Amino acid sequence: MTDHPRGSGPRAAALHLARALGSSALKASLLKAAGSKTLQRQMTKNPLARRVAGRFIAGDALTDAVEVVRRLNASGASASLDYLGENTDSDAQARAATVAYLAALDSIRDERLDAEVSVKLTALGLDVRPALAIEEAARVAARAKETHTFVAIDMESHDYVDRTLASLDTLRRAYDNLGVCVQAYLYRTPDDLERLIDWQVRVRLVKGAYREPSEVAYPDKASVDRAFARLLERLMEAGAYPMIATHDPRLLRLTKKLAGRYQRDRDTFEFQMLYGVRRDLQQKILEEGYRVRVYVPYGGQWYPYFMRRLAEQPANLYFFLSHLAKA
Repeated sequence: MTDHPRGSGPRAAALHLARALGSSALKASLLKAAGSKTLQRQMTKNPLARRVAGRFIAGDALTDAVEVVRRLNASGASASLDYLGENTDSDAQARAATVAYLAALDSIRDERLDAEVSVKLTALGLDVRPALAIEEAARVAARAKETHTFVAIDMESHDYVDRTLASLDTLRRAYDNLGVCVQAYLYRTPDDLERLIDWQVRVRLVKGAYREPSEVAYPDKASVDRAFARLLERLMEAGAYPMIATHDPRLLRLTKKLAGRYQRDRDTFEFQMLYGVRRDLQQKILEEGYRVRVYVPYGGQWYPYFMRRLAEQPANLYFFLSHLAKA
């Protein structure tokens, strides 16, 4: 590959685009691309794209994910296994996803891993019919109960919030090993959080990674950060077991401060971070004596997840584009 002068060439262009991610237009474009079936086909067939995506995805197979979890456990971190897939459109696809989660739970037990599972209800058939998703999620929850494991239900775009919470309300009456994610950027989340506090279920707090209209979600980062801080304080004050999912140093510091204010022992909450993102920060928090759980995705349906990771941080986009430039 030909060398380029400083400030020009594909690597400089990659850096320029990464810096431009501060523009809401570029972020919106990346999130829109996450839903493109055409781009998904092109990207998943590209060996280089698959290799670069490996920074954020453990691999295609459960065995790949198990090996990652072993390494995380050796470092002191817990894990959450996520079999990638969403928006299934048939009973057969939903049941296949359930089988994958049952296998993951069996591996957690057999390998004695410090891990749990995270599930998307659309992977279990929510788009087909809610009753199917509840039936399949109940199978996962029952196996998790047998293996003394926890199940975290992911939150998807705003169109799914009501159906997700209604499904959780049904499931929690039979299973006490369930939690759910809430997204700080949605205007409705404070009210949803109060309901979850009443239900005494574990809550995973995230900023939110989907493309949402300004009618339902804060459009700018500063507003999202303030909303996250308000929800964080409410969780630390009253939540059953807060799971604080962020890499933002300011919000990490705030969590520690609030833990002191509300006399939270370090085993009554945890930090959650993404595989391949700020590993240095993960290790630092572990060394400070806090619980850290790393979200470990795996499976062939990695494209939508990967695109949302690119949209979140300039460093992620730069990593991807700079590796493309080296090809």
